[in-house]
Amino acid sequence: MSWIFLAIAVTVILFIALGYERDAQVLRWRGKRKQLISLFGLLLVVFGCFSSVPTGHTGIVTTFGKVEQNTFEAGVNFKSPVQKVILMDNRNQKATVNLVCFSSDIQEVSIVYSLNYQIRKENAQDIYRTIGSNYFDTVISPRIQESVKVIVAKYKAETLVSERSKLSAEIQANLTETLSKFNIEVISTSVEDMDFTEAFTTAVEAKQVAEQNKLKAITEQEQKVLEAEAAAKQKVIAAQADAETAKIAADAGRYAKEQEAEGNRKLQESITDELIRYKQAERWDGKLPEIYGGDDGVLPIIDNRIQ
Repeated sequence: MSWIFLAIAVTVILFIALGYERDAQVLRWRGKRKQLISLFGLLLVVFGCFSSVPTGHTGIVTTFGKVEQNTFEAGVNFKSPVQKVILMDNRNQKATVNLVCFSSDIQEVSIVYSLNYQIRKENAQDIYRTIGSNYFDTVISPRIQESVKVIVAKYKAETLVSERSKLSAEIQANLTETLSKFNIEVISTSVEDMDFTEAFTTAVEAKQVAEQNKLKAITEQEQKVLEAEAAAKQKVIAAQADAETAKIAADAGRYAKEQEAEGNRKLQESITDELIRYKQAERWDGKLPEIYGGDDGVLPIIDNRIQ
């Protein structure tokens, strides 16, 4: 604002200076047309009546430090030369904070934490009035440090990595609730990196190696037990199979004998005197026997006649 008073002062001085001239070695002042040149300095004051607000910002209007009720939107706005416009960025902004925290088991951990946030456009005037334009250092940064350290202190160092997503969600919920009281919206948060002390990292690695070796030994022992059980089951199955095979063979032999006996029985039942005589006749070569046996004894047969 001081430039306005400077422009006015320069204009007045030029106006007066351009009116002086020497007349017979006497310095006289009178109004002249060339004094109008000094009035161009007042154009600077006219230009001060306009303010440009870029996209994504809200213009907070102050008069001699007092915050006015109206705000300026993006674009060119008209104001009083004595008024000042402070720009408040209401776009999505990102902040990254490096922190040193302690877990519940007193292990030091370095965390790189990022926060995406934005101020509420409709409350930009209240934020400037109550907090100021440096709201990040005044409100956001301290709340980030407090939330992260408090939440990290609930976890053991060993679980911080495995439950990283849960940790991030808890911190975000805490920050969302805290910063909303200051008209600041939390869009997203992220635990970008965690780093432990070298001694702790070495201890964790040694523990992991020991657990892996223990797990390997248990796995090998279980594998041996499984193999032994499988072998025993295989023997039982083989024995059962042999028994079943023997039973099947015995049943088959018994069935074959039964079928053979049944066949013989049916064959015997089917043999009759007529069948026997038929078979004998079927096999006769047409020659009479030389001796005939009957009830009267044995008689010789000569020339096909009984002697």
